[in-house]
Amino acid sequence: MGKQELLEKYKNERTPVEVWSRVMGYMRNVNSFNVGKKSEFKQRVFYKVKH
Repeated sequence: MGKQELLEKYKNERTPVEVWSRVMGYMRNVNSFNVGKKSEFKQRVFYKVKH
């Protein structure tokens, strides 16, 4: 079963989540970002630093 099929099958059971990000020293909900900041957020690359 593909990703799109799974999303369709379980769409009634899914719940929206809030995504928060640290911006300019404080936490903000990504939904409150303007169009440019949302685009920048989607382009971010997350990585883990090895000790």
